[in-house]
Amino acid sequence: MQHRIHTFLAILLMAVTLQVSTFSASAQTTYPKREFRGAWIQCVNGQYIGKSMAELRTMLSSQLDVLQDAGINAIMFQVRAEGDALYRSQYEPWSRYLTGQQGLAPSDGWDPLQWMIEQCHSRNMECHAWINPYRAKTKGTTALAANHPVQVYPDRMFRYGDLIIFNPALESNRKYTCQIISDIITHYDVDGIHMDDYFYPYPESGEVIPDQADFRHDPRGFSNIDDWRRDNVNLLIRDIHNLIRKSRPWVKFGISPFGIYRNSSNGVNSAEGSATNGMQNYDQLYADVVLWQKKGWVDYLIPQIYWNFGTKAADYGVLCNWWNDYCNDRPLFIGQDVERTVKEADPKNPQTHQMAAKYALQRSLPNVSGSCQWYAAAVVSDIGSYRTLLKQYYHRYPALQPLMPFIDKKAPKKPAKLDIEVETGTSASGATRIFLTWKAPKAKKELDRATHYVVYQFRPGEKPVINTNDASHIAAITSETRYQLKGDLTGYTFVVTALDRIQNESKGVKIKL
Repeated sequence: MQHRIHTFLAILLMAVTLQVSTFSASAQTTYPKREFRGAWIQCVNGQYIGKSMAELRTMLSSQLDVLQDAGINAIMFQVRAEGDALYRSQYEPWSRYLTGQQGLAPSDGWDPLQWMIEQCHSRNMECHAWINPYRAKTKGTTALAANHPVQVYPDRMFRYGDLIIFNPALESNRKYTCQIISDIITHYDVDGIHMDDYFYPYPESGEVIPDQADFRHDPRGFSNIDDWRRDNVNLLIRDIHNLIRKSRPWVKFGISPFGIYRNSSNGVNSAEGSATNGMQNYDQLYADVVLWQKKGWVDYLIPQIYWNFGTKAADYGVLCNWWNDYCNDRPLFIGQDVERTVKEADPKNPQTHQMAAKYALQRSLPNVSGSCQWYAAAVVSDIGSYRTLLKQYYHRYPALQPLMPFIDKKAPKKPAKLDIEVETGTSASGATRIFLTWKAPKAKKELDRATHYVVYQFRPGEKPVINTNDASHIAAITSETRYQLKGDLTGYTFVVTALDRIQNESKGVKIKL
């Protein structure tokens, strides 16, 4: 039996509209209110092979539970590793990384991407579909399905070492990649499209990219083949951005490039290169990452800064500071290597590994607003107590996603009819349960629709202002329109706000218990 107890009954309520407090971004540095906290779940490491679909779901569900408990709020889920699919694709075969044989569908009809979206959203995590745009066949793939693009469009590919690559020079391949992405964002409610560091192939000794004939045939005004190759990739990034904005403007487009843009040791100035000595996005992978963010073609970047403090060729501190200084026109998150971080001592504190030093630097940099963990299973395994530290300290309180005003900056309307609801005798134990309840605000456009709500909790007498910028007051981020209160909360004040798809936050409504 359910009863609603309203104003003037056993619980005294006071509900008023509250303008969410605004403070500078530096007001909370230890526990930021907004922070991207991602983790990569990859298929290419073989963790799926040999398992039934039911076993895979059990494994992934367990991983997600642990990641949620550790405060992870976004999952980068690999769904296209080599012109294949871990979803129901109209164009490409099922991945061998899923079923063991390319083209073989899951035996029980499972759709991993749809399942992952549902699982992530039920845990209030974002789900970004992670694809590779150019890799068509890797070394370990010995048999290709009849509908694989290498079989269907062999003239659009080239070989490089043990790889087969979609030729980046061809407009037909750009259109095809956009077709793949359109298929995903049209049929799946993903929060983002994500790409990693594989653009032109990683250089191999003795191998030459076989595209000189393409360059001669259509140089597009370029006299240098390196500039032409970079432009080939630029055109793809631009086209993907334009497609997403036109079709599903709330879907974020992010890239996780190799950690070094350019080396200043090559003679370029500091604005173009870092004090490093390693492979380069610009010169070897033909990925002009800085241009992409300056043009607004990407919504976030996650450079893979997988090295440690003290790494001679590529020092973690040098690279974090460089990306902070020269790549800040779009949100910047740091790609963290969990295993490397905990296996090497902090040079300034040899009694501990490097996690504390890395997070201290990351959160001190004004243009860095989060990180992504490579890889999810390493977090779950808690090597070096990495996950424990995330849970107990770095992710102690929930965090909203960083703002992206260049996509949308209009906040949704505030929740309506905030109230208290008391349920008696409906739980398994027969105990009385008390809930905050509210109604979803009205919205005319999809970008204005409330998808989540933030519940803030304040103890009696907290002065001088109810500070909703302080993450320590976040009791929950939920997609539900009610929240169960637990314990003796007499005199507490609660504030509820609404979040849209980009996590713009509404004004709040307040209720005192």
